[in-house]
Amino acid sequence: MNFFDAANHWLIYLLVIIGIAYVTGFSIISMRKSWKRAIAKGYSREKLMNLVKMTVSTTIVPSISIVIGLFSLVALIGIPWPWWRLSVVGALPYETMAADSAIKAAGLDMTRLAEATARDFVLVMFVMSIGIMGGMFVSPFITKPIQLGSMNMKAGDKRWAALGGSVFFMVILSVFVVPLFLNWRTSGYIQMLTLVTSMVITIILNRIATGPRAFLRNFVLAISLILAMASSVLWNALLT
Repeated sequence: MNFFDAANHWLIYLLVIIGIAYVTGFSIISMRKSWKRAIAKGYSREKLMNLVKMTVSTTIVPSISIVIGLFSLVALIGIPWPWWRLSVVGALPYETMAADSAIKAAGLDMTRLAEATARDFVLVMFVMSIGIMGGMFVSPFITKPIQLGSMNMKAGDKRWAALGGSVFFMVILSVFVVPLFLNWRTSGYIQMLTLVTSMVITIILNRIATGPRAFLRNFVLAISLILAMASSVLWNALLT
């Protein structure tokens, strides 16, 4: 059995469908309980419906970027596993990086997946899962202290709060962006140029999304992702 036979196996589909059905059912039950609790607390149905409408409008549009990410990941590791990862717990930058690291550990790369085996796909699943489980188990214990610490820091000295946010942003850059520039010889010009293009597009959109155009902030991620993917096609056509 090769890589894509395992990636699109019916058993993977079945397990993913069961998992997503469980999460969907849990969400529906939670919503019903929350609705009843809000009514008991004196909130009107009209207010709750307005809240639901606002939530739907601010959630669906940014989710476009996730759907686009799903299509790009499906081409690499099949349909069911990206469907599960991006529906429940994953994020496209992490999933792509984890899958790429696993394939490289197997002595291959993303352009040679036709040579990979079912065992390689199991390795990809393991790396993508085990790498993020630590955060899921640790978050319930450390999230509240971190949030309270940040609030206390902001109340005491706003400069420390700004510094903390900057450090967090720099950590994300170090994990996802810096390796791309350090490994540009192996990653290629196209990935690096696509990254720079997406940065420029994001900056421009954030400049535009002010005042009466502030609603555009909900679309920045989706628009940046779409235009960056289009630019990668352009860079590929120009440089290869």
